[in-house]
Amino acid sequence: MNLSDALDDFPNQNNQAGGPIWPGQPANPTWPGQPANPTWPGQPANPTWPGQPANTTWPGQPNQPAQPTWPGQPGQPGAPGWPGPVPQTGPYGVPEQPLKPLTVPFDMSLTNGAYNKMLLTINGEVKPNAKQFTINLYRGKDIALHLNARFNEEGRKVIVRNSMIANQWGQEERQCPSFPFVEGKPFELKILCTDTEFKVAVNKSHLLEFKHRVRDLNQIKSVAIYNDVTLKSVNVETVQ
Repeated sequence: MNLSDALDDFPNQNNQAGGPIWPGQPANPTWPGQPANPTWPGQPANPTWPGQPANTTWPGQPNQPAQPTWPGQPGQPGAPGWPGPVPQTGPYGVPEQPLKPLTVPFDMSLTNGAYNKMLLTINGEVKPNAKQFTINLYRGKDIALHLNARFNEEGRKVIVRNSMIANQWGQEERQCPSFPFVEGKPFELKILCTDTEFKVAVNKSHLLEFKHRVRDLNQIKSVAIYNDVTLKSVNVETVQ
């Protein structure tokens, strides 16, 4: 076919979107041997960085759920821990001791004794029709802190604090701005040990102080809880 014949045939070809195409050419041309949606040679349809999986994580980071935890922090749902010593999540006496059930009477060893900035947190619930419950911190047989909540002492509610040294009770302390415990209701009680005293808070409000009568704090080796209360958790940690 000469050039004039080729030009005569050109108007008879199918047009795409109003424009001519070359003879024998498909509507959407590709390079020879190339698929309709080209990719780089050896590259999958949805490319990723070389050697990188489709859902990427930072180098050295395991696949994690949507809420990451701080480095070195155990995964705790909804409750991230603070840097520093991990608080006990139950009554561990020493690290190798198995977890005990939270039953009352309850006893837990303080492996390092009491010390400045030690925080003891007790989550529990007062039993319905409760008469009293007691928290004692012990040095051997001595009681460094006796905290006794009484729900009906001659018609009054009172929190008695005391110590017992060499089988002798000391002077009771009874003054308190409020009585925060309610029969049948949960509570959170915190005891913070400082160099000079125990500070007590209930339900996130400061309640009272008790000056140390046993001064060798590292010899206060256990905590016990008695009477009309159920326990959910007893934790010991160091505040920063």
